[in-house]
Amino acid sequence: MADNLSIQGHATVSESPSPAEMVKPPALALGPLGWVRANLFNNWFNSILTILILWLAYKVIPPLLDWLVFNSVLPGEGVTNQTCRASGGACWAFIHEKYRLILFGLYPYEEQWRPILVVLLIIGLLGLSCNRNFWRPWLLGIWAAGGIVVATLMWGGILGLPFVPNTLWGGLPLTLILSVVGLVVAFPLSIMLALGRRSDLPIVKSLCVTYIELIRGVPLITVLFMASVMFPLFLPTGVTIDKLLRAQIGLILFASAYLAEVIRGGLQAIPKGQYEAADSLGLSYWQKTGKIILPQALSITIPPLVNTFIGFFKDTSLVIIIGLFDLMSASKAALTDPAWRGFYKESYMFVAFIYFVFCFFMSKYSQWLEVQLHRGHKR
Repeated sequence: MADNLSIQGHATVSESPSPAEMVKPPALALGPLGWVRANLFNNWFNSILTILILWLAYKVIPPLLDWLVFNSVLPGEGVTNQTCRASGGACWAFIHEKYRLILFGLYPYEEQWRPILVVLLIIGLLGLSCNRNFWRPWLLGIWAAGGIVVATLMWGGILGLPFVPNTLWGGLPLTLILSVVGLVVAFPLSIMLALGRRSDLPIVKSLCVTYIELIRGVPLITVLFMASVMFPLFLPTGVTIDKLLRAQIGLILFASAYLAEVIRGGLQAIPKGQYEAADSLGLSYWQKTGKIILPQALSITIPPLVNTFIGFFKDTSLVIIIGLFDLMSASKAALTDPAWRGFYKESYMFVAFIYFVFCFFMSKYSQWLEVQLHRGHKR
């Protein structure tokens, strides 16, 4: 009898309509016109705001299209800087004329196939690493081999490749090398710093806190200036360290401090029960951290981690203060040609498009990864 009542009660509950079924969509929300009324003109404030946005788009978009497309000057035979100045539109002929300088800096013209291969190789390694099926220990070996190939192509001096000093490196390859190598090395260092800051050992915790707060308390320009100008003053006489290597170390130290704080936030967000459950299983500290705590902390901190990656990728443009011509600096160098001076809008838009492609990819990949790890906005 009790079982029958339980079953009948369950059937009664299951047959009752859910809240989602009880809520009927308003008639105005049906169809495109209804959607516009319900979302853009549903009250007086939204109506005024919609009209202002439409008016602003009417004022901005047509002139922008005229400058970008209709009145622009495309590269072609007989097109000069005077042609561009007379058109009143965008001079894409300038990009065609200077794209090698913007993308590859002062790298020798006849050897620019080497930085092209380096860019493709780095993009390929990043694409390979984005596949979760390849998250295996052997991926580290592929990255190590890729680093050797990148160094061989950029420097040369072996296998019949002419030697090119890194003082001539620039453009997109230098930006990718500084950012990718910096993040690849800084990420494991940041994990150790985050774990050290939460350590119960007073000396380890004090050292990690001091390092993190010291680096985060100064701007990146200061770190680069110290690495490039001040650090060589403390070296013994006759001992020198390459300028590119000093800049790379400075970027690694800077990125590791910021990433450490992001990871520490993820570690603090893990419920205490996870630690107690791992201890009850008799796991050691490193087993508990590597198999239970750290994977959860990293999956929680995907959005702030990727945000830090994007910011670090763009911050590499600050290496110009120590004489390294990254992508942004190379675009400024292209504007120094007296024949093409003044086309800074086209140069900056070209560089902005490249930055946008990489940053947009990182953003969309983080969103996809959140869904894969069930750490998105839906709970």
